[in-house]
Amino acid sequence: MSVSSNRPPSARPSSATGSSATGSSATGSSTTGSSAASSAAGSPAGTAPVAAAPPVREPEKALAALKRYRVMAWVTGVMLLILSAEMLLKYAVGASDDVMRWIEWIPFAHGWIYVVYLVTVLDLWSKMRWGFGRLVVMVLGGVVPVMSFLVERRVHADAETRLSR
Repeated sequence: MSVSSNRPPSARPSSATGSSATGSSATGSSTTGSSAASSAAGSPAGTAPVAAAPPVREPEKALAALKRYRVMAWVTGVMLLILSAEMLLKYAVGASDDVMRWIEWIPFAHGWIYVVYLVTVLDLWSKMRWGFGRLVVMVLGGVVPVMSFLVERRVHADAETRLSR
């Protein structure tokens, strides 16, 4: 006899129950299966649903951190686009030294703005108590052009959902 057969049905992995779990929840005989299936419907396979995240301890501070993060995500995203244009001018177009003299400050400015962005990312991440994968995606948002805008939108939506509870 295996150890998993001694567990109650609610503690068994969902892959072991197969289609019978969806059938029982559709008939209304299992309210736990129904709510778990609906909360995990939007999350990729193998990831925990948003509802399983630990609660936010200080919602007011988390909301303030979210506002700071949103501002820095946009500023970092714009500076990264400007940096990309500067790199195209420098390496692809081969701009003259006269032109480069006017835009040589851009990499330094982006670097310092990125450092401030990282501080806001860590602040929001720790207050919202998200997983390590979310931190990695948020950090990469300031390095990959256009990604900061996409990540900011998703992070904002998820944070608003968690803070509205």
